[in-house]
Amino acid sequence: MVLAKRPAATEGAVRSWLLQGLQTDRSQVEHGPHAKHPWWRVMCLTGVDYFSTLGYQPGIAALAAGLLAPLATLFLVALTLLGALPVYRRVADESPYGQGSIAMLEKLAPQWWGKFFVLALLGFAATDFVITMTLSAADATAHILENPFVPGFLSGQRVLVTLVLLAALGGVFLTGFTEALGIAVLLVFVYLGLNAVVIVTAFVHVLQTPQVVLDWRQMLTVDFNSPFAMIGLSLLVMPKLALGMSGFETGVAVMPMVEGDVRRRIEGTKRLLTVAALVMSVFLILSSFASTVLIPHREFEEGGKASGRALAYLAHGYLGDWFGTAYDVSTIAILWFAGASAMAGLINLVPRYLPRYGMAPEWTGAVRPLVLVFSAIAFAITIMFHADVDAQGGAYATGVLVLMLSAAVAVTLSARKNKQHLAAAGFAVITAVLAYTLVDNVIERPDGVKIASFFIVAIVVTSLLSRATRSTELRVTDVKLDPLAERFVNDTCGEVHLIANEPHQRDQAEYTDKLREQWINHRLRTTEPVLFVEVSVPDASEFETELHVKGEERYGHRILTIESSAVPNSLAALLLFLRDRTGIAPHIYFHWTEGNPVVAMLRYLFFGGGDVPPLTREVLRQAEPDVERRPHVHVG
Repeated sequence: MVLAKRPAATEGAVRSWLLQGLQTDRSQVEHGPHAKHPWWRVMCLTGVDYFSTLGYQPGIAALAAGLLAPLATLFLVALTLLGALPVYRRVADESPYGQGSIAMLEKLAPQWWGKFFVLALLGFAATDFVITMTLSAADATAHILENPFVPGFLSGQRVLVTLVLLAALGGVFLTGFTEALGIAVLLVFVYLGLNAVVIVTAFVHVLQTPQVVLDWRQMLTVDFNSPFAMIGLSLLVMPKLALGMSGFETGVAVMPMVEGDVRRRIEGTKRLLTVAALVMSVFLILSSFASTVLIPHREFEEGGKASGRALAYLAHGYLGDWFGTAYDVSTIAILWFAGASAMAGLINLVPRYLPRYGMAPEWTGAVRPLVLVFSAIAFAITIMFHADVDAQGGAYATGVLVLMLSAAVAVTLSARKNKQHLAAAGFAVITAVLAYTLVDNVIERPDGVKIASFFIVAIVVTSLLSRATRSTELRVTDVKLDPLAERFVNDTCGEVHLIANEPHQRDQAEYTDKLREQWINHRLRTTEPVLFVEVSVPDASEFETELHVKGEERYGHRILTIESSAVPNSLAALLLFLRDRTGIAPHIYFHWTEGNPVVAMLRYLFFGGGDVPPLTREVLRQAEPDVERRPHVHVG
């Protein structure tokens, strides 16, 4: 029996269109899509985000590390294969339904402070996904505008073209985004194939003109007096290259799409994470080396022909404009789909957490309102950063690194909890390295923290306001009685009288005094069967609850005990359940509580208690508009 209040049928064509496909089934939200696919096809869906960073990563690496870009990229690859990959393989083990590291930390951090911690992580996740959309669209724009066949009137219209791409992306989701796995597979194979052609051609050129490598080595020896200085500086600038580590959180999020039972799903996800990391690592190292030795450094700077498009520069230079245009089209397509992957991540991430916390309106379970909200945010960020790829790199890297650090912390704590001390020590080292990488990135480029702070504040404030406005919803999904509670209800012969008792000593005097008080105040006949009902609140931060009602006999009194997140909502749900069960509206008896009403309301919002009698009646009033069918609340 589902008791939680659901949105009424929408009225108006626009509202109906916006809320089409509204998800209220939490199991559907938690377990994801039912369509299953081989792991390598799912890897391609992740790859439109991960592999697309090849479009701008070599240029950003060259701009950040200069001549040391290949060495800094090598350290980045080491961190990927020896750090991020083991962490997320462990995350896959512990989140077979794609919950990811945020859910792992949520389990380790219950109560309110845990919820706020998760909200902060969601702010960084939103930063990661939104900047993925804006940065990918900006880089796609760079490939469009630098193509020699593009009309001249578009020159200098970087922001406008980027906004058009983002609008088109939002339009796809508004019209109905169907399964695009086949397109993702095609894009990834074509894109990686073209990149392989470009890199092989570049290395052929290097072999034909080895002087470029000698010149690069000569400049290194001039600028740096020892290998240790090169290594030290490469380690210092390596955090700026963290864009090349994106995609791991997405790889875990798509786990429900991998075919097979839970064990095969986990193994398939580990395989896709490993293969994607290895393929990307090879491309990163080779592309960084080729770009550094073959492209003049001035071309990587803002306004240069290789800015945000190093491999496209090589494709046009060594394979001609026609092949270069084909490469541009492929890059634009996969970058655009990277934005689609990020948008899909957002519209799956928000319904997974916020509505379950009661910290978002029910409309967040529908795709189209979320698309409009995140598209508007993406527009604002694009204008703020003038659609500049390099300027957004810090914000993107911050989001990626925070999620990776949270995953490393989660698996470290999990390993310690399971007494896997060697694994915990290894993950602790990875955590320390990722923490250094994050701190260095934040110090060097604080834009990411500023944007993430905006998201965090917006999410927390909106969530608390939503929680407050929804506090008098029924919030109970189901009511189940144990055998003894069933017998108590059946013995009442229809009309049920409940006495609400806030448990203290739970001794004979407490129940006797409470019963005598109701006889005097409410003229209850001694022959009428009554049941005591007691609600305890172990975790008030939860929003929706499934009630498990247990029967108990103490000193000759029959007692129904419940654990729940909010006392008034649970009592109201129990009353409605008993009404439907017996066909007669039940009665519940309270005594007035003393105290400041404002303080009582805050106690209710944060601790699930407060001024229970009027709140119970208000929940009943909202849940059952028919006065004749509404359970009776008595206060004395």
